[in-house]
Amino acid sequence: MTTMPDSTTPFAPGPHAYVPRLPVPDATPLPVCDAAVAELRAAADRWVRTSPERKAALLDEVIRVTLPLAARWTELGSIHEGVSPAGPDAAEEAIVGPYIFLRATRYHRRALLDIARDGVPRIPGPVRTLPDGTVTARVMPADPIDRLFYIGTEADVWMEPGVTAESLPSTMAGAYRTPPPGRVCLVLGAGNASSIGPLDVIHKLFVENQVCILKLHPVMAHLAELQEACLAPLVREGVLRVVHGDADVGAHLAAHPGVDTLHITGSDKTYEAIVFGGGPEGQERKRRDDPVLHKPFSAELGNLTPIIVVPGRWSEGDLAYHAENIVTMLTNNAGFNCTTSRVIVTAASWPQRGALLDRIRARLAQVPTRLAYYPGAAARFAAFGEVHPEAERIGRPGAEGELPWMLIPGLSPDATGDPCYRIEAFCSVTAETPIEASSAAEFLDRATAFANDQLWGTLNATVIVDPRTARDPQVRPALDRAIRDLRYGAVSLNHWSAVGYGLGITPWGAYPGHTRTDIGSGTGVVHNPLMFERPVKTVARSPFRAWPKPLWFSSHRRAHGAMAQLVQFEGDRNPARLVPIFWNALRG
Repeated sequence: MTTMPDSTTPFAPGPHAYVPRLPVPDATPLPVCDAAVAELRAAADRWVRTSPERKAALLDEVIRVTLPLAARWTELGSIHEGVSPAGPDAAEEAIVGPYIFLRATRYHRRALLDIARDGVPRIPGPVRTLPDGTVTARVMPADPIDRLFYIGTEADVWMEPGVTAESLPSTMAGAYRTPPPGRVCLVLGAGNASSIGPLDVIHKLFVENQVCILKLHPVMAHLAELQEACLAPLVREGVLRVVHGDADVGAHLAAHPGVDTLHITGSDKTYEAIVFGGGPEGQERKRRDDPVLHKPFSAELGNLTPIIVVPGRWSEGDLAYHAENIVTMLTNNAGFNCTTSRVIVTAASWPQRGALLDRIRARLAQVPTRLAYYPGAAARFAAFGEVHPEAERIGRPGAEGELPWMLIPGLSPDATGDPCYRIEAFCSVTAETPIEASSAAEFLDRATAFANDQLWGTLNATVIVDPRTARDPQVRPALDRAIRDLRYGAVSLNHWSAVGYGLGITPWGAYPGHTRTDIGSGTGVVHNPLMFERPVKTVARSPFRAWPKPLWFSSHRRAHGAMAQLVQFEGDRNPARLVPIFWNALRG
């Protein structure tokens, strides 16, 4: 079998090194990094003692200074990814950048005000106990506006065994109930989505009470000046420093005696290189569990996202809607997401399987190819094509550096070790796996086992099921089992499971249980404004066909206009913006 390149190594060497399209700052000199750590060290204990009211005021200021920068944030992100800042694809950058950042920051601010008043964040919805004893907390919708913007969508956070409805408040906001010693956290930012680094900082500062040094990823360095301006109130407060550079800067800071903890969004290979060292010696250290870095280290490290399509009787409209739903999961950000649809799991005997695949092909042919801006993408794409010469390449690249979409249909579920099941392509590649089953209920059981046991990663999964099938007395228990048993940190019914990242109020991270010698999708959670200390997973449920059309759908014609207004609304909550938001949303 062809040797596959590392799927998401942030600092790919040699011919795959990142070449910036926009100006980027010079690497921060190491003495300046040392000075930044010393400044944070001096502020760490003070930050722990800072009142929730003061912290909420700082977040209020972050929101105010970000609002006038949001349009420029979207513009720079679009240019960087090779799309027109004035075109519909720019809506992606507005969503994944300023919108998600402002939304999550607002929820953190609200939680801090709740702590100031009541000692604990307020859970927006009911707390329930499932028949097996699992406690769930309804966090979405969080307010009437959520009910308008996400019609019919609900999200619950499921807790670890042993948490009861009565004890749940005592497992929230521990860094405020019992303030920890002051700590300095190194946040190694991601290179694929512009809100990740800033939101990781918000989590570490305001949920875990740790001051932060943020090292921006080289692929995101074009946003360095803008993001530092958005976070300027925290820099001024002395609890955040932002630095730039490649792996050498990151390695220096990771080993720095003044840095207590680390957090990374990136590759499992990068995590292992930091914890155990590189090369054969690092692999031997990993085998012995003999790390070179002993510091606490949280991480979000990618996923092979399954899209489990439950067989049913679908209309032509249903097929078209979910073909676009699945295609959007692939084409968004040119496939450089840990939420990209990597394996579409279908029922082999479903009469409409072929029709769905044909509509996926047709929709892919309509989506313009995208710039493969992330390091090593072309090599990974070629390697998957070499392993699978039968792969379908859809779309004709219109410019240098673009890649077509790749669909690998009919992949056997028994193909143990196939790179489609073991390696995150991190480019425009998706596979389809048909599973034999005599009924929808049997399919759900087998698809769940396949996703849990065959696919690498435990971050997020999507299940698509029509309402008639979901209500079937024989299917409903199997659907409940699937949602319960899928070992993923976010499980979404009908909507793209990226909502687990984008809602801003749901914890985001791998399913618990990974160790440093088998890190998988990572350990710990971020984006956790309600400060749950023992979450297992988020379960989001949405209508089979959302209305209006989701603004992230690739064919939405008015998404850019709606998102420009929605970003501003997230910051100022001005009800006058609702009319243009809905006018644009309904015309998509």
